[in-house]
Amino acid sequence: MKNKKLNEVAYVFFKLGCFAFGGPAAHIAMMEEEIVEKRKWMTRDYFLDLIGTTNLIPGPNSTEMTMHCGYERAGKKGLFVAGVAFILPATIITSILAYLYVKYGELPEVLPFIYGIKPAVLAIIASAILKLGKKATKSTELAVLGIIVLLSCLLGLNEVVALLAAGVFGMSYFYLKSKRQDTINISPLVTLLGLHSLISNESTLKIFLIFLKVGAILYGSGYVLFAYLDAELVSNGLMSRSELIDAIAIGQFTPGPVLSTSTFIGYQLSGFTGAIVATIGIFLPSFLFVLILNPFVPKMRKSKMLGYFLDSVNIAAVAVMLAVLIIMAKETLLNWSTILIAIVSALLTFKAKISPVWIILIGASIGFILVSISK
Repeated sequence: MKNKKLNEVAYVFFKLGCFAFGGPAAHIAMMEEEIVEKRKWMTRDYFLDLIGTTNLIPGPNSTEMTMHCGYERAGKKGLFVAGVAFILPATIITSILAYLYVKYGELPEVLPFIYGIKPAVLAIIASAILKLGKKATKSTELAVLGIIVLLSCLLGLNEVVALLAAGVFGMSYFYLKSKRQDTINISPLVTLLGLHSLISNESTLKIFLIFLKVGAILYGSGYVLFAYLDAELVSNGLMSRSELIDAIAIGQFTPGPVLSTSTFIGYQLSGFTGAIVATIGIFLPSFLFVLILNPFVPKMRKSKMLGYFLDSVNIAAVAVMLAVLIIMAKETLLNWSTILIAIVSALLTFKAKISPVWIILIGASIGFILVSISK
């Protein structure tokens, strides 16, 4: 039975890893459809709790959500299987692209497909926001809090600051309203992984430590990742800024987490060994954070005080997703063809209720056709 669940976890997240375009908001939307709607591994309320808590720790949120979902389905082994299965497709694709880039000095032509994928994922994100928003909006006060977070994010407030502020404010407000308080006992568990066989020399050790550091402190989008890597790699003369920009571009247009950029950079610095240790380094903190955090989420929900905090963070997380959707729409819907793809995707999502995987494939195909016609 356990092996069956692990196989199921591996299949689900490998499939998502192959088609998860569009950034964390789109990845989480696809996960909600697959895990909550289709397979019913957990309730939408609990899925929201996981989103809220994941947003408060460093690392790639959508990748950490896969680990949470794997943990819920198949325990600690499920956590690692889900995370690795989700990361693996991007790592393989990025390694191949890194090899081609080093050999031929340029990236393959994939923009026509990405052109159609970007507007298509808007419909997927919008669908998840509607479903999660209904669950998260438990009261008028929470709705108002969500609107405040949305406006704050659109005005440029850091997402993590907005989430924490919403959580603390909401917890204080609802506590004062109820005049009740519970406590929670926390006993974290940390698992250490050995990497001695891979880190065999000073060069690969240095690459591993650089990406381990970034993975342990990273909050925010691909632009934040660019700033961290620029400071760690370009400023120290390990690679040029143009090479780093190309690496970030690879992470943006391959499926799965944008942190697969690390695989590309690791290959540039030290071949396949560098790609492996860079990938392990940047994702390892996320595995440990989720391993420690996951058992406490149900306990947090049982506590009145922390329950208020979770409710507030959850509505804030939905508001952040909505802010991301608005910003993505402004950056993506620039002409009649992208608007057309978005409308078709919305109809397929809300009316035909087609799987997000098919939405992405259809969007990519329409984008390729429209770009080819316009040439």
